[in-house]
Amino acid sequence: MPNERLRAAMAAGCWTYATLAEKVEVDPKSVERWVNLGRTPRRATAMKAAETLGEDVHAIWPSLRQSRPARAVSPELVALYDQRADIPVSAFVDMLAQARERIDVLVYAAVFLHEAYPRLNDLLQERAAEGCAVRIAIGDPDSENVQLRGEEEKFGHGIESRCRLALMHYRSLIGTPGIEVRTHGTTLYNSIYRADDQVMVNAHVWGVNAFAAPVWHLRRSGVGGMFDTYAASFDAVWATATPVEED
Repeated sequence: MPNERLRAAMAAGCWTYATLAEKVEVDPKSVERWVNLGRTPRRATAMKAAETLGEDVHAIWPSLRQSRPARAVSPELVALYDQRADIPVSAFVDMLAQARERIDVLVYAAVFLHEAYPRLNDLLQERAAEGCAVRIAIGDPDSENVQLRGEEEKFGHGIESRCRLALMHYRSLIGTPGIEVRTHGTTLYNSIYRADDQVMVNAHVWGVNAFAAPVWHLRRSGVGGMFDTYAASFDAVWATATPVEED
């Protein structure tokens, strides 16, 4: 079966069998067979030809696309919860209490933590006093992205009020050595609660409040895994966030 995608790419660039063959260092008959018989060259040759033509190698030769076998379970996955409401707040608190080096929280508000565990600020101060770096990023209630999230989860102006309430909860920590609080105006696809090499990731689902959305608990098990993806996401948002100053 002819490779019409290859034929079109060659025609668009005025390539002949001979000129492409010379560039890729193969016999012109090989290029002719690629086009007319639909033959697939070796991967290295195909990549060189695709680069020469300015095309995606997999678009020209789909058979070279290697599918990676799916893993039944990620080695970093500790637990998966149907919704945040299924998780006792003690699970979040215990994880934060174990932190020795870093605590990162990226949310819009997450006032449930203070409401269910009034000692949260004390815990964060204790961790900071022991040398743990604590970074808290909460939503800017005046941000269009934050306000849009409120509309999407059908809470109206509720999310803006919760962001202001969250800031009120954390304000007493501002100025504490080792603790920094910032506000952000980004579109969040997940809330992130990190303690050293563990993280709780609360998905954001359109039209659903975070308490009814899934949560996955991850533990880092090497470089480049799911954990590092969320850690890098936090850092990217943190870099754009605005420090909250003392009154």
